[in-house]
Amino acid sequence: MKLNNKVAIITGVGPNIGRAVALGFAKEGAKIACNHRRPEAAQSTSGLIQADGGQSIPIACDVADENSVSDAVGEVIKKWGKVDILVNNAAQINPKGVLDMPYSEFKEQMASIIDGTFLWTKYAAKSMVENGIKGSIINVITCAAWQGEPGNVGYTTSKAGVLNFTRSVAMELAQYGIRVNNMTPTATQPEDQEAISRRNQKSKMMDSRSFKMDYDAIPLGRKPTPSDYLPAFLYLASDDSSMVTGSNLTVDGGVLAKYWPWYPQV
Repeated sequence: MKLNNKVAIITGVGPNIGRAVALGFAKEGAKIACNHRRPEAAQSTSGLIQADGGQSIPIACDVADENSVSDAVGEVIKKWGKVDILVNNAAQINPKGVLDMPYSEFKEQMASIIDGTFLWTKYAAKSMVENGIKGSIINVITCAAWQGEPGNVGYTTSKAGVLNFTRSVAMELAQYGIRVNNMTPTATQPEDQEAISRRNQKSKMMDSRSFKMDYDAIPLGRKPTPSDYLPAFLYLASDDSSMVTGSNLTVDGGVLAKYWPWYPQV
């Protein structure tokens, strides 16, 4: 098992990428702290891990609330004595452009992604340093962090911020043997019904801003599923990537490499 006896905190464990990573890490022997702002989502994913024989606890809190995050990391330390892995996956979806997005909503979305990533990284990394843990921190970004996506200004701006946050923190924590990397997914094909329902709601929001999500443009011919991302997360979380830090691993079917006018015939 790649992650045997490791302790992992995963934020945003609702159905889709976060849940798949939590379940996948548990199958590789990790003990999982499942975070989500909705208690039922945290409990649901944690329950699935426990039902499969794994060890897990749910942690419901707002990722952008400092006291809550500090307490949550403390709860994990109290339960298992350490934190080896942090996956910052939590994000808020609110596709609006600069002309129509209220400033209050922009700040809220930025807080969910930028502030949340900062706070979880701060307190997880402090625990790693204090306990001599040479851990791994994985920040989930998006292809939109690398490109100019119209009508999604809060999401793309905050994810692009995380991109360089990762580089900065990787350099700061390298002296402690703590690795910090980005993982870039693209538009994702959900694998369970709850995630599909939430995806459909998101698609309606996208349609309302006249944005066409054209998946024919993916060179490999399909959207990745959460399971397609899992090997990348396992690589970054495990000792297999012991000399990788400040880097990015992209799993996008070729989206970022594609010349923009070209539509592949697959």
